[in-house]
Amino acid sequence: MSAGIYIHVPFCATKCPYCDFYSVRYSAETVQRYADAVCRNLSALTMGLDADTVYFGGGTPSLLPADLIARMLDTLRQRCQLSEDAEITLEANPLTATADRLAAWRSAGINRLSLGIQSLDAEILGILGRKHTPQQGLNAVLRAADAGFANLSIDLMLGLKQQSEALWAHELETAAALPVSHISAYMLKIEPQTPYAAHPPALLDDEAEADRYMQMHENLTAAGFHHYEISNFARAGAESRHNCKYWRLEPYYGIGPAAHSCYGGVRYAVSRDLEAFCAAPAQIQTVTEPHAESESERIMLGLRMAEGICMDSVPESRFRLMRRAKPLIPQYLESDGKTLRMTPEGFLVSNAVLTQLLDD
Repeated sequence: MSAGIYIHVPFCATKCPYCDFYSVRYSAETVQRYADAVCRNLSALTMGLDADTVYFGGGTPSLLPADLIARMLDTLRQRCQLSEDAEITLEANPLTATADRLAAWRSAGINRLSLGIQSLDAEILGILGRKHTPQQGLNAVLRAADAGFANLSIDLMLGLKQQSEALWAHELETAAALPVSHISAYMLKIEPQTPYAAHPPALLDDEAEADRYMQMHENLTAAGFHHYEISNFARAGAESRHNCKYWRLEPYYGIGPAAHSCYGGVRYAVSRDLEAFCAAPAQIQTVTEPHAESESERIMLGLRMAEGICMDSVPESRFRLMRRAKPLIPQYLESDGKTLRMTPEGFLVSNAVLTQLLDD
């Protein structure tokens, strides 16, 4: 089974008030040391490892000079059997997606771009602390398409009180009409230790948030997008191959401070410390989950996807699972006897569904 490679790029120009991902302020000198450390760790990967996805996440990976991205990918190709059709994704801030950078990313080997649009409304963008305007977001998508990126994804965020039904319908319609093949739409959560935790914005109440979520499902599926995971929609064949590895418990290796890995049935994490990562000859990983391939884990992750789980893959839990699922069918779950999957209404209350299925 081919693995995925995740490279965490912990640099941002500014920190968004809702974000709890690990990042520090961009520094040209620190970036060089970081790139050296990434290449050292990529060189330590097992020679001949098969890989078919690479994902540069962050942070703001698009702040990296393109030559450093190319260097990392060249190092990876020297150590791994990277498939010819590998999906190589770069997360990008719209303001960094200039024509020159887009061309340089393509030359470096990036073939999938994930643009952090977040909203197509100026007021919402201001509340989210984003520095680009709606038009700059749209222009970034169009420039990326013109640069030859056929595999384009955008992020949207749902949950602020200002997102009326009419505004959300306009955002969804505009997004679906763009030359994109993938849309990730996340419900805003107030995370501890973020600026929003101290000064939260006004959020939609639970009923309104549920209405907007179902509105999103209906509008995007009507526009030809498949709702293949709780927060993700894709045109046919454009699902994020890398992210699907997480949900299908396929192996992936994480490089960088705060990066996570899962292989051999065990989950690992690197500390959230850039200086320690840069100074160490090899990154230090700690075990976070020694039984990552347990049946409960397979159920929890598999039910995030529209394909659901094959009951044969959880033989020890099968009868208990179906007994607990029965009261939730057909509103929140559906089953043909061989597979169990969530409905869109189930996606909306997935935590409650999983609690009923798994809580002992």
